[in-house]
Amino acid sequence: MSLNRNEKAAVVTDVSAQAARSQTLALAEYRGLTVAHLDTLRRQARDKGVYLHVLKNTLARRAVTGTPFEVASDAMVGPLIYGFSEDAVAAAKVIADFAKGNDKLVIKGGAYAGKALNADGVKALAAIPSREVLIAQVAGLLKSPIQRMAGVLAAVAEKKGGGAEAAAPAEAPAA
Repeated sequence: MSLNRNEKAAVVTDVSAQAARSQTLALAEYRGLTVAHLDTLRRQARDKGVYLHVLKNTLARRAVTGTPFEVASDAMVGPLIYGFSEDAVAAAKVIADFAKGNDKLVIKGGAYAGKALNADGVKALAAIPSREVLIAQVAGLLKSPIQRMAGVLAAVAEKKGGGAEAAAPAEAPAA
């Protein structure tokens, strides 16, 4: 179905606004996917806060002109689904995870921090833990020394308490 000039301008504006808010762009070829598979992919993307859309490549190129995602313009060939995310890894993770279970979705490339990514780059980005997981890991690292110190202090206190009783002279047995 063809879009008129106003609809095309609206699509470019919408995608440009999304690109301005995003850190990552992931591109994948969806040739051969069923509607049910695409619906599942879109649902997963929505749950992770990823803007996922099938776009005409010419409109997508116009939308990313002047943004850090312009470097991915060369990869915008063929029937592609575009994933934009504010989280640095969310778009790559959604597409890579879905591609693992469905060989019809082929990762083509993407962009992150003004650098073009090939398919392996998108997969590597997807392998990075999410923001929440990284925060939890840092919190665990910060908590670890405190827990160890508390354990040592508890052991010292226990030893002093137990050692004092053992060091006290025993009563002589009654004769």
